[in-house]
Amino acid sequence: MAAPCSDPSLERHFKGHRDAVTCVDFSVNMKQLASGSMDSCLMIWHMKPQSRAYRFTGHKDAITCVNFSPSGHLLASGSRDKTVRIWVPNVKGESTMFRAHSATVRSVHFCSDGQSLVTASDDKTVKVWSTHRQRFLFSLNQHINWVRCAKFSPDGRLIVSASDDKTVKLWDKTSRECVYSYCEHGSFVTYVDFHPSGTCIAAAGMDNTVKVWDVRTHRLLQHYQLHSAAVNALSFHPSGNYLITASSDSTLKILDLMEGRLLYTLHGHQGPATTVAFSRTGEYFASGGSDEQVMVWKSNFDNVDYGEVIKVQRPPSTLATSTGNLTVSILEQRLTLTEDKLKQCLENQQLIMQRATP
Repeated sequence: MAAPCSDPSLERHFKGHRDAVTCVDFSVNMKQLASGSMDSCLMIWHMKPQSRAYRFTGHKDAITCVNFSPSGHLLASGSRDKTVRIWVPNVKGESTMFRAHSATVRSVHFCSDGQSLVTASDDKTVKVWSTHRQRFLFSLNQHINWVRCAKFSPDGRLIVSASDDKTVKLWDKTSRECVYSYCEHGSFVTYVDFHPSGTCIAAAGMDNTVKVWDVRTHRLLQHYQLHSAAVNALSFHPSGNYLITASSDSTLKILDLMEGRLLYTLHGHQGPATTVAFSRTGEYFASGGSDEQVMVWKSNFDNVDYGEVIKVQRPPSTLATSTGNLTVSILEQRLTLTEDKLKQCLENQQLIMQRATP
């Protein structure tokens, strides 16, 4: 792991929404940043200076979620108007709309192959759709309260969902069965996502905590109680070494997962920080808040080009399989290391706290 280089810095901020920002996502080429808001508008901000933003209208109520397709040619949004829209993110802003659920749509996420889309809703269901013509494929129905978030695993074989029933559920996409329910959260679970390796998940909760589980053994690997209010969103750095969180305590926090410790606390938003997302390379991250602002930050703390690292690691003759196995084995070593260090880190944190208390 590269040593941290310098502190994250606020690169720029975008003003244009007229109500709280609820969601942000970068396009794969980093040229565009999408944001949704309680003002029912979808904004496409251009990372190139002096470029005009696009404002897309169409939803009849608050936008709750946005996600670019893996190619960047499409953008999905979900809304309190119970619909999902698929936009072409250019100046025309053309979109197709489908009524996805019988209540607010809380989450939209494209599969890594771009062929399907998973949605989650206050109607307590998770649904999977084909991207082409938005054909309904199947529904996952075991949650007993609102479903706040649903994500595909990086390989597309699993789905994870987070709910106000205080559970995180892991689903097998092929069998459509619930593989496991994680019940350790003490309150509503607001957000969940897969580690880039696909071997673990992180979930955020209204109980101010972030928890990391191994999806193979279902063991709780890490537990963070660093925020003083609900954690609304989180995002893994593409290296898998870092996790960023956004909270109603108005801060963003960057966690070093390898060391099991807090790296940075960022104060930028006035009022709750509602959403956060790393860019696809990890060089930048964006955040949004109830202050109607979208902020873009330069990571700085990890300047390794992971694309280059992966190229170096790939033996040309075994291109397809070796990197996957290599990544998994490296992550397994790191997770073991993290588990061993976690107790020590927690003990160290307690000692530091004791020393700091007069």
